[in-house]
Amino acid sequence: MKGHKICFLSGNALKIIAALSMLIDHIGYVFMPQNMALRIIGRLAFPIFAFMISEGCKYTKNKTRYFLTMFSFAFAYQLIFMEFHDMSVMVTFSLSILGIFALDNAKNMLFEKEANVYQKLLACGLFISIVFFVYILNKLLSIEYGIWGFLMPVAASIPHFPKQINAKILNKLDSVPIRLLCMSIPMAQLAVGMKWVQWYSFISLLPLILYSGKRGSWNMKYFFYIFYPLHLILIYGIYYLTVY
Repeated sequence: MKGHKICFLSGNALKIIAALSMLIDHIGYVFMPQNMALRIIGRLAFPIFAFMISEGCKYTKNKTRYFLTMFSFAFAYQLIFMEFHDMSVMVTFSLSILGIFALDNAKNMLFEKEANVYQKLLACGLFISIVFFVYILNKLLSIEYGIWGFLMPVAASIPHFPKQINAKILNKLDSVPIRLLCMSIPMAQLAVGMKWVQWYSFISLLPLILYSGKRGSWNMKYFFYIFYPLHLILIYGIYYLTVY
């Protein structure tokens, strides 16, 4: 996939597309809630960011730091915006990161020749437990995009197998089209459970299929962490200054 010239969008480019989509969506939600065109454009954001979360888990060199960074921003966001919003999408992605790492651990154990059956069952049980925990948490607190939103980055990570797993056939499955196909299953379930406008989220597959597999030349490591709360502060700040 990386060798095809048609795949020209870097990870940075996809993040910018997602951020602009999210900005347009939230401007429409706050100032023009009846303008469905803006809400439709906004449906591109979550799937793109979800896929990039999967990418981040795939390439991170420090899993603990990656999770704690997302979780710390999610926690700080909740403290600041708890009076205005329910759980933020950062909480959802924090849980997705835990799920992906548990899934990777289960894959390692299943292919580890020296691991006994109890270790394999424990690793699989841990992953299932995290999914069940998120399911219950969503029932109690209603996380952003729900259980299916949590599963989107996890599903996109299913075809990825760690390097230590020497299985040529399985490793060939780790391609962008197959990962998007996996992610499209919870995407469809999410659309079924939400308003009709959510079906437009499948448009996001068009830029994602053009993903080059490269990060891009700019260092945008903390772009989403900062952009997400900052653009909401600006939008709601303008709203309250103009309305009140």
